[in-house]
Amino acid sequence: MEHNHNGHASPLILSARDVEVRFNLRGRTLTAVRGASLDLYEGETLAIVGESGCGKSVFTKSFIGMLDKNGAVTGGKILYRGEDLTAYKTEAEWLRVRGKKIAMVFQDPMTSLNPVRTIGEQITEVITWHFGTEHEEAKREAIEILKRVGIADAQTRYKQYPNEFSGGMRQRVVIATAIACRPEILICDEPTTALDVTVQAQILRLIKDLQKELKMTVVYITHDLGVVANVADWVGVMYAGQIIEYGTVHEIFKEPVHPYTRALLQSLPQLGVRGHALYSIQGTPPSLFKEIRGDAFAPRNPDAMEIEFEQEPPQFEVSPTHWAKTWLLHPYAQDHRRALEEAEAQRRAERAEPTQPFVYETAEKLLEVKGLTVKFKLGGREFRAVNDVSFDIYKGETLSLVGESGSGKTTIGRAVMRVYNSNVSGEILYQGQPIVGKISKDKMKALRMEMQMIFQDPMASLNERAKVDYIISEGLYNYHLFENEADRLRKVEEIMQEVGLSKDFSSRFPHEFSGGQRQRIGIARSLVMNPNFIVADEPISALDVSIRAQVINLLNKLKRERGLTYLFIAHDLSVVRFISDRIAVINKGRIVELATCDELFDRPLHPYTRALLSAVPYPDPDRERDKELLVYDPAMHNYRDNPPQWTEIVPGHFILANQEELDIYRKELEG
Repeated sequence: MEHNHNGHASPLILSARDVEVRFNLRGRTLTAVRGASLDLYEGETLAIVGESGCGKSVFTKSFIGMLDKNGAVTGGKILYRGEDLTAYKTEAEWLRVRGKKIAMVFQDPMTSLNPVRTIGEQITEVITWHFGTEHEEAKREAIEILKRVGIADAQTRYKQYPNEFSGGMRQRVVIATAIACRPEILICDEPTTALDVTVQAQILRLIKDLQKELKMTVVYITHDLGVVANVADWVGVMYAGQIIEYGTVHEIFKEPVHPYTRALLQSLPQLGVRGHALYSIQGTPPSLFKEIRGDAFAPRNPDAMEIEFEQEPPQFEVSPTHWAKTWLLHPYAQDHRRALEEAEAQRRAERAEPTQPFVYETAEKLLEVKGLTVKFKLGGREFRAVNDVSFDIYKGETLSLVGESGSGKTTIGRAVMRVYNSNVSGEILYQGQPIVGKISKDKMKALRMEMQMIFQDPMASLNERAKVDYIISEGLYNYHLFENEADRLRKVEEIMQEVGLSKDFSSRFPHEFSGGQRQRIGIARSLVMNPNFIVADEPISALDVSIRAQVINLLNKLKRERGLTYLFIAHDLSVVRFISDRIAVINKGRIVELATCDELFDRPLHPYTRALLSAVPYPDPDRERDKELLVYDPAMHNYRDNPPQWTEIVPGHFILANQEELDIYRKELEG
């Protein structure tokens, strides 16, 4: 829909004004939302962007009366079609709105679905409960809705249970349940965070189509700016419980004015230049238990002016559709703002110099994987998680292994680390020595010191009852790598400093740290052993944008300073582009393509690689709107009579293909 600039093509449907939400937690008051305002227009999409803990979920839950019992709206108004929702006192009042007029889709579909009832019953129940429809009629409607959200064979699927569905399918069911009442407003809270990019792209398209068809207003809560560029008409940026900037998607991406919005956009890996540090926001968000003076972002803003520490900025209008809460927009700050913009342009120019690529001709192979197959038994049947995979890793490079969940990428990492040993066939050589199968104790000990792993979820891999000092020293204790207590403490302090943790933290427990800090503890634990080779298994997928930039920079810095070699396992191609020398793309247990980073992005050949690249959301609304989503169909290969071979099609670019396909790809490369 076209917007005319002075006003709106569509009517205002919900307006939140200076909303304040407080929680009473063990006698302390937490102000989760500190006077946040935004507008929703009929049939349009608003994205609320912010990092974890900024209050975005709490803010939108207040629209449907779903704050938990310790929380309450303590100020402001939420006007829905002219009626103030903050005046609602009883559950009965809320039930007129919740689900029927304003519905919500949550991040984790499993928590929203009842595991012991069939999918169909759950949707049917919603319809009969809200509309009093007869059961048979409701069942027919439920099957229609399942078809509408793209679930094939809806008749059969109706009778199945949530555990029989994949993550993407469950998310479709949750959306089906939410739209069963034809709400006017659909709030989607991180609806695709746990999903693969290709599935995410399908879900986003699904919500778009349903929105058009049912004329819904959609609110997205997300920390992924690529998704925002794809779906939003309007964007609200949230920080420390306030909406600090609000405008059309173009205004926010092309002309952001608040220092936090700008910093957030700059720290995206898609916009980084390999070899240069990614822009990252230093420090951490303020505690919402304390009263905040001035602009909440000022302590993390290296260019903050004095007034930003003292007085909270009002809303300044940038254009009729764009406002921001920052003193930079005050007439007195004009010169300061101009100076900042010039410095920014200068920094960009300096960072644009790409670095020298990795030289493979003279590099030595550190790890060789030949014909690796890993089998598991599932319900009596044998299943190949990894099927005949071969690749080498050179000393000093980062090779990234990219694939969707269930592709076998983590299994490869674990086979290399000897976590799986009995069900592994094929060869893995480390520095020319075989490391699969039985090896001597001494050799095992040497390997443990040479090779280390960093895990995805720092919480699950850290011992909750151990202090940081012990966690980091675990390897030192196991392999007696210190002379005396003073030596051990020195090693722990040095490594903590290297990963950017204060040495005062060593007596604390893991739960006292943020996600990014916990991830640093995990990295320190691996590095204190002084390894040469590190398998990093999705080390940043659970982190916020700005913390992600910090961790990527840290991994890159350590690689340079210590001459490390990484096998980096990920599902997100945008991150990988910034960090890797080469990328291997894996699908259903087989590597389908492997090439240098630039080659793979410039000339992807395999249809699966192309589909993955087309699904990666890019933080630019113009690019996102016009992009064509490619869908990979394994049936397109004719491998029955002519099976594929792992072939080096041009120097350094490998692909899994049969002769017919190779001929086509070669023509493409020449053309």
